[in-house]
Amino acid sequence: MRSADAYKTETGNGLNYQSIGSGAGIKQIKAKTVTFGATDAPLTAEDLKKDGLVQWPMVMGGIVPVFNIEGVKSGELVLDGATLASIYLGTVKSWDDAAIAKLNPGLKLPAAAITVVRRSDGSGTTFNFTDYLAKVSPEWQSKAGVGTAVEWPVGVGAKGNDGVAGNVGQTKNSIGYVEYAYAKQNKLTYADLINGAGKRVSPTTPSFQAAAANADWANSPGYFQILTNQKGDASWPITAATFILMYADPGDKAAASEAVKFFAWSFEKGDKMAEALDYIPMPKPVVELIAKTWAADIKLK
Repeated sequence: MRSADAYKTETGNGLNYQSIGSGAGIKQIKAKTVTFGATDAPLTAEDLKKDGLVQWPMVMGGIVPVFNIEGVKSGELVLDGATLASIYLGTVKSWDDAAIAKLNPGLKLPAAAITVVRRSDGSGTTFNFTDYLAKVSPEWQSKAGVGTAVEWPVGVGAKGNDGVAGNVGQTKNSIGYVEYAYAKQNKLTYADLINGAGKRVSPTTPSFQAAAANADWANSPGYFQILTNQKGDASWPITAATFILMYADPGDKAAASEAVKFFAWSFEKGDKMAEALDYIPMPKPVVELIAKTWAADIKLK
């Protein structure tokens, strides 16, 4: 977490953050082994109340299909949701399948089997990816459904965004899904998508922002928002927020207070760091709402 390093440099206060996946993050905060958890799969207001947790969004970004096909560059290949779902269902098995060829006239694709890569761990990235597939494919909804972990019809499992990125980078004719920052950091080739408005879009900060603009944080109990398949010609269809989870009545109030100070600092000074990684900072009015949530809902004394 780049902001944690910058925070320690500026304040001298350290933060031990581990990238372990949303499923493990939720488990650890519920087990009370950490001061806070992070998840890309938001908890409902009912679940938060049941477990005595407070939740807020920290940053937003895009999830992208990445692939490894010799001679094909980022932005040359386009997929729609139904075809992407069919690849992950195992019904579209090769890169020269008619469904892919119809979307990509003139693009030379190999008559090679597609190696499908997916997460093996509980993952908020998987939650948002499968939520999108379920919205665009009734077959996906009925056969695999939505979750931080699902019964995958096909595919090779890899742990974490970094594991999927590494596997796709090393495997010819493969496809996977990762947060855009991982695609960029690992110089992976990404596909464009046809969004809900029927428009071809690329994964860019403006297309993530277009989808995120639909979020109504002020009227969402527990800040529960899922940003997949949002309306708008410019919207990237697999956009998501990362949420922080903390106990309303923390056992270690000193540690919780320090964590809230870090998050407040990140909202105030971390926007450029987030943007450098192609994440979208939370709008100022939302940050002000979150500060009120901290004051009202978390007992730090």
